[in-house]
Amino acid sequence: MTKTVEFYFDVGSPAAYLAFKRLPGICEAARAKVDFKPMLLGGVFQATGNQSPMAVPAKGRYVMNDFERFARRHGIEFRHNPFFPINTLTLMRGAAGLQLRDPVRLLPYVDAVYRAIWAEGKDMNDPAVVAAVLQGAGFDPTALLALASEPEVKERLKAVTQEAVARGVFGAPTFFVDGHMYWGQDRLDFVQEALEAQP
Repeated sequence: MTKTVEFYFDVGSPAAYLAFKRLPGICEAARAKVDFKPMLLGGVFQATGNQSPMAVPAKGRYVMNDFERFARRHGIEFRHNPFFPINTLTLMRGAAGLQLRDPVRLLPYVDAVYRAIWAEGKDMNDPAVVAAVLQGAGFDPTALLALASEPEVKERLKAVTQEAVARGVFGAPTFFVDGHMYWGQDRLDFVQEALEAQP
């Protein structure tokens, strides 16, 4: 049986971005695959009573410094986005839609959006900026927006978000390996250990 990491993420989370950049290498070394689970972090927060660390100024400052340390350690391009927070509803619907209709293009899409937000510091709250980013990554912005607006796609994102909450997810990134949950990009070592322990 193929070893699998279930990866619940939202592109608005800097921690999930850092995990997204590290996870493929960990899985490749362990001969495992990633099961991407696009969810709406705002919906998870609302359902669980959790909130962004940025809501507490002192914690927010610390966490951003910690993210920078993590990025330097692992050679990941990272910068705080001056337009944070980003409303990711449409962006995450886009991810859910591609996973549903054109799964091969999911990773290039997520990579382009993550790079725009957490490496280039772009204002992905601005539809014109989003359109330019998507076009630059080889996507048709109009077609992708139409996909994100499909009722089935909206329901899929909602369902995965509800599934995450039901499984105990309260933030991003969250990983599951063999039914065990790990939260935070700084817990990827535990994910790696769990994969290595599997036959």
